[in-house]
Amino acid sequence: MKEIISVGKILNFHGILGIAKVGYSNIDVIKNLKKVFMMQNGNQETFSVQNVKFHKNFALVKFKEINSIDELLPYKGQNIYIAKDEAEKSLGDDEFLIEDLIGLNAFDNNDELIGEIVDVRTSNGNDILCIKNMNDKDAAEILIPFAKELVPVVDLHKKMVIIKPIEGLL
Repeated sequence: MKEIISVGKILNFHGILGIAKVGYSNIDVIKNLKKVFMMQNGNQETFSVQNVKFHKNFALVKFKEINSIDELLPYKGQNIYIAKDEAEKSLGDDEFLIEDLIGLNAFDNNDELIGEIVDVRTSNGNDILCIKNMNDKDAAEILIPFAKELVPVVDLHKKMVIIKPIEGLL
């Protein structure tokens, strides 16, 4: 079985034709959906995406196999998954999947270990790296905006990022 990743969640329905109101984090992935997976009673079900429109901060997704509210309701609250390799195809050169960043070691530009990325949060449309200080386990997480100016190097093969130290951040 292919590795799958979550790309959104069915929050509600929109209209009476079974259109799903979907919360998402990456617009490029959502707008290119073709085939998705959802879990129902422990089984992975496959759905074909007929179309995707955007309304306010949500995606409105119409699945070919779902044609009414009653058919959609069992999936309300369910995550939508796609094959990880499909998500990777839609990424640009300096874009990464969140799950690929979690667990990477963060170093400053003197090769000093700062800590490990334990989460990636989004605030006002910007990604924030949450780094657990490995030298002081009781210290609060270090929050670093995930911007090229502050994180000039991301090396997934070496499982590391380099953080450019700026006064007040580290």
